[in-house]
Amino acid sequence: MNIHLKSDRAVTPVLSAARQALTSIVFTLTIPAVTLMVAGSAGAQALSSKISSDLAAAITAAVPPQNNWSKTTANGIFFKVIIVGSGADPTLASMRSAVTGEAGSVSYRYQSIQGISATLPKAAVNRLALRSDVASISPNRPATQSVSFLRAITGAAVESSPSGALAGLDGTGIGIAVLDSGIYAKHLAFVGNNGKARVAFAVDMMRASTSANAGIPMNVMGKDLSAGFYPGSASQLQRESQINNSLNTSPDPYGHGSMVASVAAARSVTGAPDAAGVASNATLLDVKVLDSNGVGEIGDVLAGIDWVIYHSKEYKIRVLNLSLSADSTESFRTDPLCRAARAATAAGLVVVAAAGNYGKNAQGGEQFGTIGSPANDPSVITVGSVNSRNTLVRSDDAVNGFSSRGPTRGVWRDATGAVHHDNLLKPDLLAPGNRLVGVKSIGGTNGNNILSRNPKLGISGYKFTDTTGLMEMSGTSVSAPVVAGTVALMLQANPGLTPPMVKAILQYTAQALTGWSLVEQGAGVVNVEGAVRLAQALRTDIAAAVSAGTIHVDDSLLAAGKTMPTPATTLNSQTFPWSRIVFAGGSHVLSGAALFQKFQGFYDPKVVWGASAWTRIYKPTYWSSPANTFMSYAAESAPLTGFLVTSGVVVADTLAGSSSALYSTGVFMPTANLSNLSQTTGSGIALSEGIALSEGIALSEGIALSEGIALSEGIALSEGIALSEGIALSEFALQSFSSTGDATVTGEAW
Repeated sequence: MNIHLKSDRAVTPVLSAARQALTSIVFTLTIPAVTLMVAGSAGAQALSSKISSDLAAAITAAVPPQNNWSKTTANGIFFKVIIVGSGADPTLASMRSAVTGEAGSVSYRYQSIQGISATLPKAAVNRLALRSDVASISPNRPATQSVSFLRAITGAAVESSPSGALAGLDGTGIGIAVLDSGIYAKHLAFVGNNGKARVAFAVDMMRASTSANAGIPMNVMGKDLSAGFYPGSASQLQRESQINNSLNTSPDPYGHGSMVASVAAARSVTGAPDAAGVASNATLLDVKVLDSNGVGEIGDVLAGIDWVIYHSKEYKIRVLNLSLSADSTESFRTDPLCRAARAATAAGLVVVAAAGNYGKNAQGGEQFGTIGSPANDPSVITVGSVNSRNTLVRSDDAVNGFSSRGPTRGVWRDATGAVHHDNLLKPDLLAPGNRLVGVKSIGGTNGNNILSRNPKLGISGYKFTDTTGLMEMSGTSVSAPVVAGTVALMLQANPGLTPPMVKAILQYTAQALTGWSLVEQGAGVVNVEGAVRLAQALRTDIAAAVSAGTIHVDDSLLAAGKTMPTPATTLNSQTFPWSRIVFAGGSHVLSGAALFQKFQGFYDPKVVWGASAWTRIYKPTYWSSPANTFMSYAAESAPLTGFLVTSGVVVADTLAGSSSALYSTGVFMPTANLSNLSQTTGSGIALSEGIALSEGIALSEGIALSEGIALSEGIALSEGIALSEGIALSEFALQSFSSTGDATVTGEAW
């Protein structure tokens, strides 16, 4: 299905009357070890397709890029990389030995992915990529930050919930891990109802995945620092002691992480404007992965995800917020951050990621295909930004121009070496992200760096202290924690929800804005009241039953005595229908009450359904002592057989038609239009039996670049900070990292 650009006349999608005979199929994925010719000034070199395109370009360039993962030294050119393994050896012992044998060094072995961070000489990269136990090699790319009025506009305030669904819900007992620039724990907004700090623990993961913490300079090669490192080992405990961060310090000199955490879980402060977050009594975990300029490395983010998985039971962490993004040309299949996000999901964590702030090009025009990593992964909840225009009613809401659009454009190659794009439907939904008010960290000598560079973001007009200061910020960075806080309320109301169920509920209950398409707004704007009300109608033992293998496709999901709630919400005197659509597999749109009346196969968090012909099971393997407590590693296993979707579910793909921007069809169809069509009697395909969906009805499969449509391939996608809609981004407030020209170095000793 290509993008068709013809006349601008109105077109009504042709509804196909044909119903395909859909049967269960086995989905497979193979990442072959084929080679391709990458030409550079220094001549052509045969490189394995398992090397990411940005790393391949650096290898073949006449002059290697000077960035945080490439370095020219007296001993030659070195690259800091993430190597993802495959095969039966979870410890990757042979691979690690091969790295040191190539005069490289191993800095860290991850649990969230079957992989390591390493430093390699240029000449060694391709030799390692050709090994059978290597699945992919990627650069250790930069990662950056991508009411209260807030509670009122989202429906999180009890007083705005006539149904009473939110009564007594404030996130109590739910841990939200914030991987960011730190949290200013001393702020009174982070004090709990009991008067105690709600930031339960803080760790500083900066360079945790490198040799710096071991006191060995990176230019000392031939070392394997991951030897003997596993959950509960002496090496792991030593690393833990090095990354612990005192809550009595000022851990957020940048200011981004404190703002993000407050949107998710701040409480109101006496004497200050009400800037309470969505889940005002949730527990916060401060996992620092970005420095004082909002810059980090994906290796540190991966180590942070490891830490969260490892400590999830200890701190009751159920939600992982990633208001950050890394530029990546890779498919979600191989991208390291995406793999780690899938592992966290498989371990039972709900992963929420910012879509990114690249909805506009340099000329101010709308551009599609700009979703960053890990937001491009099908397992995460990807959040774009909506502008509420400073009103409580939603009738005037609009998608923020800076909010990144889908579809995803990650690249993968088939067995012949042909290039394909993921083309997954993203974002999943929207949340407020324009001029939100939250916690101001005191930062360093001159205050936090965001505010010192942009003084107008400070909130004045009241007598504030170091522990009561507020600031405002815009961007998908602050939209994501709106959803993270919403998830905390949902899990407090029903702790038995699995991560994919949480995502489906959020989409099904969202409000579809008129005129905005599937790749601009996803299913619509988050609706806290509706999401909690639907969550309360379902069984509270689902996650436990999935883990025990006692629930099966088609089993009832409704709690005893419960029925499906009315699919509409009244908020601030306006009533709106729920979207009642769910993205499944990244390329299918499903609808119908059967989605929540019966257990769907893709609600198992270990199932990764991404694109029509790719289904894998993620298998977390737990360390044996103490039993079933700590994840040792997670790996993708053989394809799933069985049913992903039950009978009675409506498939709305055919209603959207082929993707045409001018015709507003396919992925460009307005969400509200598709929602309405999917509810019409006779529209869509109501499944008569449980099936695994055939790739023949994939909505976004085959989207091609076409003149007039900016579908970015491999654009630098680090999460920036949009000051507000319509205001030019400050050069100090946006860190944008190119795969070929980033001169920012994070200070690591080489």
